Amino acid sequence: MNDEIRIRNAEIKDVSIILKLIKSLAEYEKLSHQFINNIELLTKYLFGERKFAEVLLAELNNEPVGFALYFHNYSTFVGKPGIYLEDLFVRPEMRGKGIGKKLFLELVKIAKNRDCGRVEWSVLNWNSSAIGFYKSLGAVPMEEWTVYRLTEEKINELANHV
Repeated sequence: MNDEIRIRNAEIKDVSIILKLIKSLAEYEKLSHQFINNIELLTKYLFGERKFAEVLLAELNNEPVGFALYFHNYSTFVGKPGIYLEDLFVRPEMRGKGIGKKLFLELVKIAKNRDCGRVEWSVLNWNSSAIGFYKSLGAVPMEEWTVYRLTEEKINELANHV
């Protein structure tokens, strides 16, 4: 039997599937201690009145096996919107079947259709398989840039000084 890989836009009925996949990603990245997401938050921010991100789901023989979560940004230098890929994840036991590549290429197609000037993402330095995968597709690291982050605690603290 040939495996059928299908990529589709997630719908509100998929929230529990998305949450499970995100939790699996957190476990894979050894970041479970930072995982606090839940059904209510995903529903509110992915499918609520204001949608902050979109999700592509990958299915193998109608079973969910991976996802890509992304959102738009804007490049002042390029003068066009871009897509930021927050997460691309395929369950480890499903890797090597072309699922990740299909997810990524679908995202690239969306970027082209939406006239985006860039697709960007971050990769953990230790994740050599992901780095190799992205480089094989022609991606280049932005080594002169460093990612900075404010946590919710710091956001709240700084917002009180305004």
